Amino acid sequence: MKRRDFFGAAALPWALAGCGTAAPISGGFVGASVERGHLLKPQPGKSGNFPAPTQTFRCQVLIAGGGVAGLAAARALRLRGVNDFAVLELEDAAGGNSRGGAVGGIACPLGAHYLPVPGEQARDVQNLLEELGVRQRVAGRWTYDERTLCHSPQERLFVGDTLTGEWQDGLLPQPGSAAADASALGDYQRFAACVQQASKTYKFSIPVSKSPVVPVLLALDAITFEAWLNQQQLHSPALRWYLDYCCRDDYGAGIATVSAWAGLHYFASRHGFSAPDGEAAPDKDAGVLTWPQGNGWLTQQLAAPLAGRLHTGRVVLRVAVGRHGVEVDALNTASGRMERWQAQHCIMALPLLVAARVVQTPPSALQPAASSLRYAPWLVANLHLRAALHDRPGAAPSWDNVIYTSPSPSMTVRAEDQSLGYVDARHQSLDRVPGATVLTHYRAFGIGPAQRQALYRQPWSYWRDTLLAELAVPHPDLPAKVSRIEVMRYGHAMSTPVPGTRANAALQALQQPAARLQFAHSDLSGYSVFEEAFTHGHRAGMAVPAAITR
Repeated sequence: MKRRDFFGAAALPWALAGCGTAAPISGGFVGASVERGHLLKPQPGKSGNFPAPTQTFRCQVLIAGGGVAGLAAARALRLRGVNDFAVLELEDAAGGNSRGGAVGGIACPLGAHYLPVPGEQARDVQNLLEELGVRQRVAGRWTYDERTLCHSPQERLFVGDTLTGEWQDGLLPQPGSAAADASALGDYQRFAACVQQASKTYKFSIPVSKSPVVPVLLALDAITFEAWLNQQQLHSPALRWYLDYCCRDDYGAGIATVSAWAGLHYFASRHGFSAPDGEAAPDKDAGVLTWPQGNGWLTQQLAAPLAGRLHTGRVVLRVAVGRHGVEVDALNTASGRMERWQAQHCIMALPLLVAARVVQTPPSALQPAASSLRYAPWLVANLHLRAALHDRPGAAPSWDNVIYTSPSPSMTVRAEDQSLGYVDARHQSLDRVPGATVLTHYRAFGIGPAQRQALYRQPWSYWRDTLLAELAVPHPDLPAKVSRIEVMRYGHAMSTPVPGTRANAALQALQQPAARLQFAHSDLSGYSVFEEAFTHGHRAGMAVPAAITR
C-alpha cells in the first residue's frame, strides 16, 4: 500500500464520523470556574453587596490565592516557623495555572507543563527542587534527577499537508525546507549574533527582579518586538514564525504585541539562540524538567504539607486593612455562606486585576499597576487516545509537537486563536510499547477582548471539531482513536509584557515590604512563568514582619 493511499484510508473514519461509523467522543469543559471568577465582575442592576458573614475565623497570616505564588508564600512561612496561617483558593484545587489532572487514568497537565532548569539567579527555585529531591549535589556538582529531565527526542515540527508533510527535528524551520528557503539561514545567524551580544552586554535574568533596569533595556521595552526586528532588517518569514511561536508560548501573544525587551529576554535570559551551521548558544541551562502532569507535580508537592490550612472554593470579595490587622470576607462556594477571616497580616497572591477590585483603600500603586496590565486568554485541551498514533516520515514522536502554519504575505502572523501544538503526557514513560496516552493541546489568543469572549462563547463541540481537524493534518488516524476531550479555558491566563511593562514603576512599588499587606503574583514581573511567581511568593512570605514568629 502506498503512503498516499495509507493516509487517505486512515482519514476515512474521521470523514465518516457524522455517519456513525466512528466511536463517539465524550468530554466537556473542566477546570477553572468562570462563574466563580465573575462574582467579582459588576453586574447590571446589582449593587455588588453580599450577605453579611455568618462565621469568623482567625489566624496570624492569611494568604489570598493558592496558585504558585500563594503556595510559595505558605512554604516560606513554614520555613520561618509560622504555622498559624490559612490559604484561600478560588478553585477546588490549588495550583492556579500550574495544576495537573488525569483523563482515562493517565496523568496530564491542566496548564503549564515544564520548568526549564533554573539558572543561578533563581536560587529560591533551586532550593525548592533540592528540597523535593529533584536537584542534588553529587561529587561536588549539581545534578538533576534523570527521571524529571525531559527525555529525547524533545521537540519536532510538522511541515506540509496531510499527504506530503513530514516531521523535522527541532522547532526552528530548517533552511531549504518547505517552511524556510535557503535565504533564511542568514537571518537566523544574524539574530543569533544579536541575542549573543545582548546577553553579554546587558543582564537578562530570571527572575527579572535580579536584572537592573538600565536605559538601553528601557528603549527595548518601549517598542514591539516586531518593530525591533524591522529595525534589524530581519524579515525572514520562517524566523518571524518561530519568534512569534516562542512569544506566544511564554507570553500568550506574538511579536506584534510583546515588547522587544520581552522578545530578547526569552532567549538571552535562558538558552540563547542557535542558528543551523552556526556557533552554538551558551548552555545557560541544562535542559527542561517535566512530569506527566506538568508543573502540577510541583504544585501538588507544595500543597501537600498544608493539610487543613488550605481552604479551596473560597471567593475573596473584600480585603480591608486596619490599624491592628486585616479583615477578609470570602464566599464559601460549597456552603453558600460568607466567611470573615481576621489576621495580623495578609499576602495578596491574586492577579492584580482581582486585587484592585477587592482591596479597600488600596496602596496608591495598585490601581495604576492593575490597569496597565494586559491579559492573554488560553485554552488547554486534553485528548485521550485509545491507542498509539501511526508514525509519519521524518523525526520520531517527541514530547513537544508543533504544526507549522504559513505566515501571511505581510510576514506578520495573525494575532488571534493560534495553536501551539501538543505535548504527550506519556513521553516520560519507560514503556517500550506505545499505547493509550493523553495529548495536551495548547492554544493562545493574544490580548484582544474579542478573543476572550470568543473563547467562552463557543461550545465544547466547536473546540472538539476544531482540534480534531487541526491534529488530523499530521495524524490522519487521530480522530478515530480519540475517546474523550476535556477543555479548560483560562480567560485571564497570564499577563503579557507589552511595551512599557518592564518600566512600570507601579509594579516595582508593589514589591516593597508593607506593614500589613504584601503582594505576591507573577503579575508583578509583567509575565507569567513558574520562577517569577514562586520568587514573588517566597519574597512575600519572608517579608512578613519578624515579630510574628515570636
